[in-house]
Amino acid sequence: MMKSRYVMVYPLRKKSDVASAFKRFYQDIKTASGTKIKVLRSDNGGEYRNETMNNFCKAKFIKQEFTVPYNPEQKGMAERMNRTLVEMTRCMLNESGLDKSY
Repeated sequence: MMKSRYVMVYPLRKKSDVASAFKRFYQDIKTASGTKIKVLRSDNGGEYRNETMNNFCKAKFIKQEFTVPYNPEQKGMAERMNRTLVEMTRCMLNESGLDKSY
């Protein structure tokens, strides 16, 4: 199985927006590269383990893999990317001159 390190960022207001963002991501990947997602690895959060996500993944033949709770080593690439994104966001906010409350 090939693992991609391709990253797209979709800011979400709430966790319940994950399913709609993943559907957009699926279409964007398909359009950009012509490839299909075969496996979605995620944690056991309710935003990934629900009927909407299950039905979409089944319809698109995407295998869902769930990591063991409290074991960030299983999703190391994602954890590192999250750290990088948080650091970049902090830098942009700091340089923007916005009030610290943001």
